[in-house]
Amino acid sequence: MYLSNLKLWNFRKFGSDAQFSIESPNLDLNFNPGLNVLIGENDSGKSAIIDSIRHVLKTHSYDWLRIDGDDFHIGQHRLRIELSLRGIEPDEGKNFTEFLSWESTGKEASPMLRLILDVQRNHTSNQVLPYEVRAGADSDGKALSPEAKEYLKVTYLKPLRDAEEELIARKNSRLSQILIGHEAFKGHGYDHLLISHLKDFNGSIENYFEGKDTAGNDIKDLRGKELKSEIDTYIRSLYDSSKSTGLAVTERWQLKSLLEKLELSIRDEIGPGLGTLNRLFMASELLHLNKKNWAGIRLGLVEELEAHLHPQAQMQAIETFQKQDGVQLILTTHSPNIGSKLELKNLIICHGAHALPLGEEYTELDPDDYAFLQRFLDVTKANLFFAKGLILVEGWSEELILPELAKMAGRNLTEKGVAIINVQSLAFTRYANIFKRKNEPHFKKPVAIVTDVDIPLDKEDGDVLGDKANLAKAIKAKVDNFDGQCVRSFIAPRWTLEYCLSQSVVFKEKFAEIAKAVHNRSDWTDFDGMLSKKLIDGTLAKTEIASRLAQAMADKKIDGAKLNEDENISYLLKAIEYACGD
Repeated sequence: MYLSNLKLWNFRKFGSDAQFSIESPNLDLNFNPGLNVLIGENDSGKSAIIDSIRHVLKTHSYDWLRIDGDDFHIGQHRLRIELSLRGIEPDEGKNFTEFLSWESTGKEASPMLRLILDVQRNHTSNQVLPYEVRAGADSDGKALSPEAKEYLKVTYLKPLRDAEEELIARKNSRLSQILIGHEAFKGHGYDHLLISHLKDFNGSIENYFEGKDTAGNDIKDLRGKELKSEIDTYIRSLYDSSKSTGLAVTERWQLKSLLEKLELSIRDEIGPGLGTLNRLFMASELLHLNKKNWAGIRLGLVEELEAHLHPQAQMQAIETFQKQDGVQLILTTHSPNIGSKLELKNLIICHGAHALPLGEEYTELDPDDYAFLQRFLDVTKANLFFAKGLILVEGWSEELILPELAKMAGRNLTEKGVAIINVQSLAFTRYANIFKRKNEPHFKKPVAIVTDVDIPLDKEDGDVLGDKANLAKAIKAKVDNFDGQCVRSFIAPRWTLEYCLSQSVVFKEKFAEIAKAVHNRSDWTDFDGMLSKKLIDGTLAKTEIASRLAQAMADKKIDGAKLNEDENISYLLKAIEYACGD
């Protein structure tokens, strides 16, 4: 049994000003049976999705969670959360018989459990009206029984979790809750072996206060015996002269009370840090999720998996989670390290008012693209999941120059939340198609592709169509290949970035100066000729030239007064403008 679908109406940011319509949820999100990772910039709705699930299913820990006024979308007085559970096995379905509905017919028929939380507030006072979780095939459902609710509770790790507090010995500790539900302890009380061990331990304690060792032999240290003798003197005086006292760990405990005295630690490690404690905590929760003979949902919700973990520990954690079988996990993260380690099919990008899964059934990526991106989408490129806008470039030159060019044009890409992703090849479609959807809703994130036209000077003219015919056809072919939905391409008007800079009104002089300095043994008498030769034979030190040019821009050694009139670099400025959402 797993959570297959979540629908939200007017829950926090997932809402609208339109009249409430049961046919038009503001979020309709499908989940994988295994791992699901919600990824995206701050305030993109990741926590809202996690909390909506918690409101309906509740958690195994003693969390207090109630709908309040802040949960309603601005200006709305009704919110609704619907969860659909599928993959229900017979031993799970018996707990929800009266609430199940059936999908398909005959041999294809399968049970589905729909859970509903529909909440309203008073239009005048904004007071939240009483509500309850309901279940059933129709839109209203009926009240879910307390017994059924117990089989729906989930494991939840909060974002700012105090792992040390969760692991220490205390009443109702999370560790004791996990242990008491395990088959090693479930259903046991005074008959459990640990209670017998406690009695044996008490015998050793009593021996100490009688001046004996565990075997009943006299010991040299009699201070415990003297202490007990003094207490006996007082109790006989105050209570009954025939009585004596006993000092021991109380045997009135139930098994749960004993488990509440246990603390989880790593053997031989003293004073572990928050990162180690966090991994201990996650290990204990995975134990709980994988417990045997459990006929309820096995769903773990983890916010900010990376909390207190260094990058390598983050990698270990996500690898462990991806290996879980028979357990569903829904995680949130802000970590590019984790984003780069995940299989793309397990990612759900939260952006704007949407949450968009990246499985093969949703994107325009080909199956081969998933394998390619799994290998090449490293931590530097994983920033594309978090940025508000993207500029995809083919090499280091564009990556170095574009941020400084943006500043010259009065825009700061960092402040705008724009990331430059260097794909280090011409494989733009493999990255761009992450953001192209087979069906609506589409991404609203602006994705700009900046690339060379790659038509040398002597190949620009066509045989039939006249001046620059091949150049025009090449630009059109690239636009047709790349553009669509939120993706737009910006193609160099001539050959390459370097050639455009050499012809630029703004950069021509500085570019020539730097190129001559970098290649100081070359004969630059015919500058265009030497530049063309180096571009053709691949000997131009593009990165070094771009680095020096970017530094000159940062040092304000280039006059940008005619920047907006420069046709040779206008494609770069337009790409920056688009990615910034201007």
